[in-house]
Amino acid sequence: MSSSHIWGSIPFPPGDNDTDTAFGGGHFNLTVLNELDYHLFENGTVSNFTKCFLAFQPYTPTYLFPNGTFQNHTSCYTALYPIGVRSGTGIGFGVLFGIALILTLVNLRKHGALYVERSKRFFPISRRWQWYWSIIVCGLALVSLFTNVDVDRYYVMNNPIIFTSFFWFLMQFGIISLVWEAVRHWGSWNERQIVDANPYAVRQEGRRYNTELLLPIFFYFWVWLNFFLIIPRSWTSIQLQRSPEQILIRAKPAATDGRFKAAGFCLFVAWLTIIGSLAHSIKHLHTRRDGAVGKVMDTCRSVPIRFVLLLLLALFIVAFQILVAFQWDYSPLNAKGNVVAIYMGGYVPTLLILAVQTVYGFIAPNEDLELIRQRRERGEETNRELGIVPKPSWWSRLRGNNQPASMRDIVARNVNEISGKQRTAPAPQPASDASPTGPGGGDVELTEPLNKSGSQPMSPGAEGAPPYGTPSYGGSSEQRRTERTMRQAPGILFPASDPASPSRAEEEAPPSYDESTARRGVSRNGSERGTTPSISNQPPQQIRSMLDV
Repeated sequence: MSSSHIWGSIPFPPGDNDTDTAFGGGHFNLTVLNELDYHLFENGTVSNFTKCFLAFQPYTPTYLFPNGTFQNHTSCYTALYPIGVRSGTGIGFGVLFGIALILTLVNLRKHGALYVERSKRFFPISRRWQWYWSIIVCGLALVSLFTNVDVDRYYVMNNPIIFTSFFWFLMQFGIISLVWEAVRHWGSWNERQIVDANPYAVRQEGRRYNTELLLPIFFYFWVWLNFFLIIPRSWTSIQLQRSPEQILIRAKPAATDGRFKAAGFCLFVAWLTIIGSLAHSIKHLHTRRDGAVGKVMDTCRSVPIRFVLLLLLALFIVAFQILVAFQWDYSPLNAKGNVVAIYMGGYVPTLLILAVQTVYGFIAPNEDLELIRQRRERGEETNRELGIVPKPSWWSRLRGNNQPASMRDIVARNVNEISGKQRTAPAPQPASDASPTGPGGGDVELTEPLNKSGSQPMSPGAEGAPPYGTPSYGGSSEQRRTERTMRQAPGILFPASDPASPSRAEEEAPPSYDESTARRGVSRNGSERGTTPSISNQPPQQIRSMLDV
């Protein structure tokens, strides 16, 4: 192939004879160069489109072997130049994105921690996704910026421009997803607060619920369409910026083709979806006045200032991606593009979004802790309405209840309370006739209970007194009340066993046979019924525990 048909190639200069050529201060076999299809280019390189070597001093090869191998050669794809403006600016932005990555990890640890029980309706990953996307964006930005360093240093453009452009587009994909997750979770957080106060306030059905299920699918459809229009393609043409002719014929048309243009508009549809999600959350979860003007004003007041900044910066990102699909001079794919435009439009909005998220993360509390605070405030408000004054924290320690009792002690205390067992026997109090509380002279709680006629009960030996008469007791009022209850329980549970209250059969009609015989368990014909004892002839049942009841 003639060298005139190759872009940027020039004829080999003549040498000492017809089979010799001289360039870069050395002489080489022209016949071998032609046989292996080597060409000399205007930028001082010699290449056969498989191998490329520098052909100027001090990188010129010293000798060419008959098999086409150069001795002491230097590859064209070598970082020869120092760091330029684009590379130095990229290093500075890389440091800023590294700091943003560290702060994002701190916020993820703060807001991702759980302090309340997990709910099937609100998953913890919902609040973590915005921080996950922040980490992804920081990582992609670091790769894009540090591979951008070699864009200025390479003598012949090769893979660095592809790597920095590839990860830059992925970064745009991630930052829009970050804004989406922040807005979507804000609506979920509002719903969670409402449901925590009233579980039936927001139902999981209807148009609102179905819309919230479909909005994420619709958003990620357009974002992934942007991804598939840009990423899975041949990037070889982007690196062909080795001469002005290559840029015009290969690199520029590839960087401004229809796929890049369509991808930018897909990202704009995704941005509009974020606006729709925000409006949907405000409509269903925030109170608005009637009337068009009132609704618009209430909607604007309901939007947090954080989302105003995020949405404006995200719109600027979308607009810049559409711009570079039409203007080659401002595109990050252009190795010699406008550095100010590349960083101000391609990296500054993303960095500002991360900064806004970081400030919000440090200011806003953990959602679980905020939910606990709201529950405590609602409980205090309910106590105030009911007039309940909670005891201070030192109350239990003052009363001696600060030590947890063992299960054995709890069971023993319950048994003693039921059985009425006296633990201490205080000295009997002397009787006083002038005591207004009765003959015992004690407190009202220590006196004997009055009978139906209002008089004191009879002693066990008195006539007509029940067989289980009231014994003398000198314990505390609580113990005496327990003992009195235990004595009265048989008569309540088994009325027939109380001699003082006749059975219903005795009240309605007299028995047709001898009462004494019936009570002894003897039938009319004189046969003894030993297997059927009379209830009224049994002693009163003494209840010792709740199991007897």
